[in-house]
Amino acid sequence: MVEPLDTPKPGMSPFKKGTLASIVGLATASLVLVQVPAEESGRTVSARIAPDGVATITHVAGPQYLRVYLDLVGKATACDGLTGAGIAPGKSFTETQCAIMLESRLADTAQHVMDCTPGLALTIPNRDNVRGAAVSLAYNVGWLTYCRSTMRRQINAGHIAASCTSLTWFNKAGGRVVAGLVNRRSREKALCLKDAAA
Repeated sequence: MVEPLDTPKPGMSPFKKGTLASIVGLATASLVLVQVPAEESGRTVSARIAPDGVATITHVAGPQYLRVYLDLVGKATACDGLTGAGIAPGKSFTETQCAIMLESRLADTAQHVMDCTPGLALTIPNRDNVRGAAVSLAYNVGWLTYCRSTMRRQINAGHIAASCTSLTWFNKAGGRVVAGLVNRRSREKALCLKDAAA
């Protein structure tokens, strides 16, 4: 559950530039801050978004991967599916470091998703759930893969229901279909379709 700490004053830009909330809006930020940890590591978190848009993420329950491990395809991974620079075998992180890295990676991913998908602009109504599904997908498969995807093209063309179906195509790891990814994509599709009916 995500709770805003305060209500922004009317007429003022409520969020600090570069925060997840400033990039995708409060509703989508609230959604992905709790959804991505659940999808990536199976854990439950609570998140609070301050009036300036900065999120505070707190571990509630479930596994927390503070020590780097090798994922299904042998890639060094930590926290909530974090890979890349600074994530190496033998390394460990604190809960606070994982929370900061999660918000930072989500904001970076979301910025790329928004840049390559004008069909998700904050000015377009009924896009919070599609935006959340797109950011969740991009966080998992990489923003570059997302920006080259059929899903992105379909969103930009206004074909929301079709875009929700096309995200299910990302169900493989190491060249084989993985049940966990099939299930995740099914949940993301259901989320995405909430906006298709609007």
